[in-house]
Amino acid sequence: MTTHQTDPGIRAQREAETVTPAPASLFTAERSAEIVTDSFARTPDPRLRAILGSLVHHLHAFAKDVDLTVDEWAAGIRFLTETGHTCDDSRQEFIMLSDVLGLSMLVETLARPAHGRLTESTVEGPFHMVDSPPRALGDTIDEAAAGGEPCLVTGRVTDADGIPVAGAHVDVWQADADGFYDVQRPGEVPDRNLRGLFTADEDGRFRFRTIVPRHYPIPTDGPVGGLLRATGRHSYRAAHIHVAVTSPATRTLTTHLFVAGSPYLDSDAVFGVKESLVRDFAVVDDPERAAAHGLPNPFRHVDFPVTVERDG
Repeated sequence: MTTHQTDPGIRAQREAETVTPAPASLFTAERSAEIVTDSFARTPDPRLRAILGSLVHHLHAFAKDVDLTVDEWAAGIRFLTETGHTCDDSRQEFIMLSDVLGLSMLVETLARPAHGRLTESTVEGPFHMVDSPPRALGDTIDEAAAGGEPCLVTGRVTDADGIPVAGAHVDVWQADADGFYDVQRPGEVPDRNLRGLFTADEDGRFRFRTIVPRHYPIPTDGPVGGLLRATGRHSYRAAHIHVAVTSPATRTLTTHLFVAGSPYLDSDAVFGVKESLVRDFAVVDDPERAAAHGLPNPFRHVDFPVTVERDG
């Protein structure tokens, strides 16, 4: 009996003819980013198409760079899911995550690079959750009167040429003497305590009474706190007052007024400190001046001129 044997060269040729090359659209690790990006090629909005393409390329490059495992990927998904579940009407855990990763400050800085005489911007933070109540110039925002050093804040809103921005809205919010915002103490302090929306006068000036804010930790009972603990980072923010300035004629400015001498100015948990925004809260010992502003003597005073950019 004779066994038929196919020539090896012929057999290899036949095998090659039966193997169909993988279509270029099928997923492979080598071409993963290109394949996924191509799936967005018909996105009508060119900006969205560009953002998604860049996101996919960087995300896939990251996974390959660290050789991301399935278990690590699953842990990341659980972390993000828990972050979403921690958000509610008075807490935005995703903003805190963005803050501690420095992304919030980066986006803010890219959008409003420091130049000229303009007041530098910084992050809004996760506690601007409610509208500030309109208040008259000179009013106090400290409705709880639960302690803290009394303070007078004054300022003037102008443009880069020094022209006053009459009627500018100056929105302020801050932590109390114990380092808590009103939304962290529901039922314990008056609603919208230590918040106020002021309208600058014809000369662009504003003033209000408050207390000197305290440095404080961002909430650490959620996934962001767990991240900080796992990486050996502290959770503290340097003492500050949030200030947002708006008007029809200018670009919105969101900034901070930092208390000189506060702990954590050089290691703020959300990277929000800029040297130009640090001010002395000077002690004023003047009974007549204190009485004129409705403050006990002595009190602290800080002046915070704000220079904004004209719109267009």
